[in-house]
Amino acid sequence: MQSSLPTLTGFSATWSAFWAMVKKELIVMARYPVQFVTSFVQIFIIIAVLSLAATMFSDGAEGGGANTSGVVAYGFILFIFLSDTLWTIGVNVRHEQVQGTLEQLYLAPASKFANLVSRVANLLIWTGAISIMSMFGMAAILGKLPFENPLLGLFILLMSLSGTFGIGFAFAALTLRIKETAQTVANLAQFAFMIFCACFFPFSALPGPVLFVSRLIPLSYGVDAFRSTLMGYPAGFPELAPINTELIIVTAFGLLMPILGYWLYCKAEDEARRSGSLAQF
Repeated sequence: MQSSLPTLTGFSATWSAFWAMVKKELIVMARYPVQFVTSFVQIFIIIAVLSLAATMFSDGAEGGGANTSGVVAYGFILFIFLSDTLWTIGVNVRHEQVQGTLEQLYLAPASKFANLVSRVANLLIWTGAISIMSMFGMAAILGKLPFENPLLGLFILLMSLSGTFGIGFAFAALTLRIKETAQTVANLAQFAFMIFCACFFPFSALPGPVLFVSRLIPLSYGVDAFRSTLMGYPAGFPELAPINTELIIVTAFGLLMPILGYWLYCKAEDEARRSGSLAQF
């Protein structure tokens, strides 16, 4: 009984720190109401533009409209999560460095892991709400969305998001190294993901060399498997590999990428602390 007390105490302290950091992130978000509102407006403008553009890939055959709406809508969910992950986890680390709070936080005995994961909790709340609302917007523009195999689709989404958060951890590590250039890299990464992972159009629309690069990116299989599963595997879907193969790739991506990303972040944070560059901006 006595040996379990330190473990319980440590867990309680970590949980308290995590919850305090989550509340801090929510408070910071609430202090910018104009940005809060305009982000919703911006999302729906993006939805309208990309949804209408995606109708070009509809062949007009039976089921073509449903396939188009599924490709666009479900690809958008993973796109918005990756986009927000790069900014919420990666670039926000840079913002704290500029504000002068990052060094004090990492010199304090607070949990670094709780600090990093607390950003994920807010990301799930904020981006999850945007994703749900965007589904209604896309359904109004493109028509009824196909919705098959919801449990398997949820598993693929969770594994894809887990891997995406791992990318966010790795990008946070990169942010500590490249500093102000991180915003430019985040913008480039968003557009690269949009193209190579075919978020708003089928992979068959990509030219051969681009499709070759797409097959090297694990998240491409997450996009393909997620929307193919929820669309009920129409003819030609999934496009990159058989669904069983894609499930293996997506599961490995979801389990291994967070570990790799957090290891890279810890390594970059330790080097920055040793060199004294945590306070440099």
